[in-house]
Amino acid sequence: MQKLLYLVPTVSPPSLSLLAKPSFSYPHLFPSSALASCLRSYKSASTTGGFIRVPMASSATPKLPAPPIEEGIGRRFWIKFRKEWTHALYTPFVVSLAAGNLNLDTFRNYIAQDVHFLRAFAKAYEMAEDCADDDDAKVGIYELRKNVLQELKMHDSFVQEWGFDLPKESTPNAATVKYTDFLLATASGKVEGVKAPGKLATPFEKTKLAAYTLGAMTPCMRLYAFLGKELQALLDPSDGVHPYQKWIDNYSSDVFQAAALQTEDLLDKLSVSLTGEELDVIEKLYHQAMKLELQFFLAQPLAQKCVVPLSKEHNPAEHCLMLFSDFDLTCTVLDSSAILAEIAIITAPKSDKNQPGNQLVRMSSVGLRSTWEELSKQYTEEYEQCIESVLQSDKGEIFNYEGLRGALEHLSDFEKKANLRVIDSGVLKGLNSEDIKRAGERLILQDGCTNFFLNAVKNENLNTNIHVLSYCWCGDLIRSAFASGGLDPVNIHANEFIYEDSLSTGEIVKKVESPIDKVQAFTNIKQSCCNDQKKILTVYIGDSVGDLLCLLEADVGIVIGSSTSLRRVGSHFGVSFVPLFPGLIEKQKQFTEEESSSGWKGLSGILYTVSSWAEIHAFILGSHS
Repeated sequence: MQKLLYLVPTVSPPSLSLLAKPSFSYPHLFPSSALASCLRSYKSASTTGGFIRVPMASSATPKLPAPPIEEGIGRRFWIKFRKEWTHALYTPFVVSLAAGNLNLDTFRNYIAQDVHFLRAFAKAYEMAEDCADDDDAKVGIYELRKNVLQELKMHDSFVQEWGFDLPKESTPNAATVKYTDFLLATASGKVEGVKAPGKLATPFEKTKLAAYTLGAMTPCMRLYAFLGKELQALLDPSDGVHPYQKWIDNYSSDVFQAAALQTEDLLDKLSVSLTGEELDVIEKLYHQAMKLELQFFLAQPLAQKCVVPLSKEHNPAEHCLMLFSDFDLTCTVLDSSAILAEIAIITAPKSDKNQPGNQLVRMSSVGLRSTWEELSKQYTEEYEQCIESVLQSDKGEIFNYEGLRGALEHLSDFEKKANLRVIDSGVLKGLNSEDIKRAGERLILQDGCTNFFLNAVKNENLNTNIHVLSYCWCGDLIRSAFASGGLDPVNIHANEFIYEDSLSTGEIVKKVESPIDKVQAFTNIKQSCCNDQKKILTVYIGDSVGDLLCLLEADVGIVIGSSTSLRRVGSHFGVSFVPLFPGLIEKQKQFTEEESSSGWKGLSGILYTVSSWAEIHAFILGSHS
């Protein structure tokens, strides 16, 4: 494959909030290093203030900075494997337990399985204690083993409190066996490159095995501490006594939280002298344990309906699931306008003179940089004024969709005028379609975004339609970004560049310029799919004021990110922003066996907020996909 050569300016190009997401302000100059981190590319700047030509390998990826030394490995791994513990939180078992309507037989089965697990946990602690060379570490592991034995006694009290008997010889299910076998095998030294305990010749080898064992146990402790705190925070005294209050109290208690922290501290202490390769082994063990813990929750039989995953009740013969998403800063790390500005500046001539007569006359790189900065500054100032004018009206206490739509029509006029300024300035002139395509291929999407859409597309039983609605000036950039991840089936609705001989003329085909354009496109797409008489469920994912109308029109509106302007404008017109997980717990409390996904309805005035695509994936598709 031919390599793309980039001319990289050492002076950073301007940031562009134009027509995109001015929910926060970019600095006046967008750092080249920040842009590079959002593209799968390698760029190098000269130290003399000029440009240098650098070959870009298609497989190159940016290196992440080393984590802070003071941060323990347990904490680092917990953050790294966020997807797994997020999915555990959103399992039907945990959601039903948190809501208080988990079937008692399901809980009894869980307790029976957990007894097998805890016995293996106690045995693994005992084996780790034997391997630990440090006296303090031995004492710490001993205390943790005592806590597990106490937890087993607590399970006996569960049995008495709820008035059921555990089977004397219960059989562990496949998920339980996988976890306990993995745990005991690790503690026995059945890890690649590790000798069995009986053959350990040095204290260092023993300490390493103890560290490996703790690496396989720490995620379970941290996950249960996390679940306990999350569920404790949702308890509502007005609901009366929660049927599983004792379970929640145990794992949210200061004692258990301290035990989880102690396990992480011991892992750090036992790992301090390990090599990078040995720490990699611990990371793999930690990740495997977290995945097995997730499977443990998923394996609990649930003979009741649950609000998660949303797609569970989907029947492709009767239902149509339509997924809509914004693009800039919803799917991407960086706004597309900044990427197009980067391409324009680095490919522009150094001066206005000596340009080939057979090509479009372009502004110089210096002129482009200055013009982009001025356009960006003007847009940001006027946008903020526009938002403030919207908020001058009386704040409503109840949801007022018509009032919000009227206010956003004013914002739509502003967006279109700003677009005209960009076109008239000529800054979009002369961009090569191949450069745009390659930039799209290297564009890094938000963590979990590509995986979510891939699973949705590949799920034949889901038979879903995916539509991306974007203000982006260049739909080719979006298509290239998704196609590089194997997502050709995604339908793109955006503005388009006009080309002459593969070079942009500076004009655009205007399709989606404003909040009103977006919601009209949303409505048209939905109506075009209503002809087959299927029941339609729509989900819209967005992050800015421009997405508000679509978010509210959808049956399920999901806000990702932390846009202040979106929340200010929405709240002003009575929109409620509810974190997704607590919102699902409330839904589950009201869920009946007769109710289905039709319980989700648009224009409710409620939007659900998430901090990651992992939450979206767990909620809509579940953890089996």
